[in-house]
Amino acid sequence: MKAATIVPSFLTLALFASLTGCDRGSPTQDAAKTSSQRPHVQSTAMPEHDESAWFHNLRQLTSVDMGLDRAGEAYFDPDIKRICFQAYPTGTDDYQIYVMNLDGTGLQMVSTGIGGTTCSYFHPRDQKMIFAANHDDLRPPEEFETYRKIGAGSHPGGHPGGHPGSEADAPPDRETDAGQGEHLRGHPGGHPGAKPDGAPSTPPAGAPVRHGGGRGYAWKYYPGMEIYEYTFADQQLKRLTHSDGYDAECAYSPDGKLIVFSSFRDDDQEIYISNADGSDPRRITNAPGRDGGPFFSPQGDRIVYRSDHTGSGNLQVFINNLTGTDEKAITDNKSFHWCPYWHPSGKWIIYTHADFRRRPNFDLYLIRDDGSEQHRVTSDRGFDGLPVFSPNGRYLMWTSRRNGIDSPQIFIADFVGLTPDGILLAKDTNNE
Repeated sequence: MKAATIVPSFLTLALFASLTGCDRGSPTQDAAKTSSQRPHVQSTAMPEHDESAWFHNLRQLTSVDMGLDRAGEAYFDPDIKRICFQAYPTGTDDYQIYVMNLDGTGLQMVSTGIGGTTCSYFHPRDQKMIFAANHDDLRPPEEFETYRKIGAGSHPGGHPGGHPGSEADAPPDRETDAGQGEHLRGHPGGHPGAKPDGAPSTPPAGAPVRHGGGRGYAWKYYPGMEIYEYTFADQQLKRLTHSDGYDAECAYSPDGKLIVFSSFRDDDQEIYISNADGSDPRRITNAPGRDGGPFFSPQGDRIVYRSDHTGSGNLQVFINNLTGTDEKAITDNKSFHWCPYWHPSGKWIIYTHADFRRRPNFDLYLIRDDGSEQHRVTSDRGFDGLPVFSPNGRYLMWTSRRNGIDSPQIFIADFVGLTPDGILLAKDTNNE
């Protein structure tokens, strides 16, 4: 972004995997105290966050042992039998696109192996998929600020992909490899080009890198990044976009007739909707800010994406209609929101959150589509980002560096926090 591909990918946004630390309240120990020692005193400490209220049966789907130095930003196929994702083949430092069965068998690279890629997504009829790649134009990436100065005719690019990871590990865009130093895509889409308000002057390991001594953090955007369609039957690629500038963070509409994506074709990073063959692109967003990581709602009548309209570097989650005339922010605060994705009910959105006013921990949060209610889903000290639900709402899949692993990989769990139609089941735990 969905680079965020946060997850830098874009981009080359690296997953903020190494980020750890967020204060989590501890249960009180008052049971050992007698009433005579502490008469009429009731503890106000917050209970520790309980991930088991939200998901069960957590398992890791990808690993270094599979020849994937890092992997992330994964999406389900319509039948929930396969996933597509981006990963570094062993010994390389560019993402390639893979398809794999949900049980871990049948791993196959579907991109060319040349250049970089990001933001893959299955067609709703499962006969083909789309992703962004730069194998036809291998110009080097530009930093976001540089690209903005040059204008859209240059090349910025980068993939928004996403997952967190090592030192290059910054939030991905779609966010570009969030956490990977590349893009956090996630679609979560794009990445903040400026240091978020409240971010520490010296970022912790894994945070976005400061470029050129400037004040901002930035990720790379590849100017030659374009969107391609891959057909499974003949294993052929077809180029869908032809603009000079980054085109990526793409996803199909539920009926497969449209594509939503992020582009620098008009200088600023904006959201566009086109026909599924890339024809008739229409610009949806117009306000200044990095608009990226878009996805259609399950009903196909709205889109969700992330943007920074204030210039603070703190991305917020927005919802809009398909003509761009009803944009609404459902988050609006001084923390970082990235990689939003719809629950199949269309009533909730899951996203990645971090607060740079303290040592940030990247965790998953769930919010109602009108912004009225929010819940914390993960609390592990490792990076958690680029979340997606299965089409039936049974599974939650995301990119993580939990359990002390050295690089971001893909995890999946049985999701029990909501019913498929969006009724809240999880008992509220510590949301701090």
